Amino acid sequence: MIEEQQDQQNASAELIRKIEAILFASSEPVTLRAVQEFLPQETNIKEAIDLLMDEYSKRGVNLKKIGDSYAFRTAPDLAYLLNREEAQQRKLSRAAMEVLAIIAYHQPVTRAEIEEIRGVETSKGTLDAVMEAGWVKIRGRRKTPGRPVTYGTTQDFLDHFDLSEISDLPGMEELKGAGLLSSRLPVSFKIPAPNVDPDMLTDEEEALNDIDFVELGLFTPSASE
Repeated sequence: MIEEQQDQQNASAELIRKIEAILFASSEPVTLRAVQEFLPQETNIKEAIDLLMDEYSKRGVNLKKIGDSYAFRTAPDLAYLLNREEAQQRKLSRAAMEVLAIIAYHQPVTRAEIEEIRGVETSKGTLDAVMEAGWVKIRGRRKTPGRPVTYGTTQDFLDHFDLSEISDLPGMEELKGAGLLSSRLPVSFKIPAPNVDPDMLTDEEEALNDIDFVELGLFTPSASE
């Protein structure tokens, strides 16, 4: 009996080592499905990853959940040690930051809806800036006359802002506490709680077709494979 328990513990430890190696070797966040491809089908990957996340929680490098993927990242309290002046540190204009915030909290959202919320016209260059940063993507088209495109955030957005899910965005009280919102807001002022899956269309959206990809200057799914 003791030997059997020891064998199970050894097997579990070996599984964790394998998953650790797979995640460490990847330069991008890895999904559970991708990890499963390297391991026996009956393997309980989620349980092993949870143990690995707990094991790394007090180290200088943490295992983080980013959307539906996992990746090793520097512990937040040690990030200052690795600060570097890089082109990768994107500086967006105030208008671009406003658009990014609206998209994050109101997604899926169209350009017209962004302009309605901001109260001013949004230039193509502003939308291009947040998309070139890799934090915003075109999700699909709204099922309304004119079929306007809808925008949403990307996995890179979650990764950059250290969010596991889009629902982890700070609420109104947190924003007030951080001094990012005035304490004298209108009673009717509300901040939506985003809970949209960035990878799934809502009932109000439809997928882009090949003609849409050409019109929008995007790569078609077949061309990007």
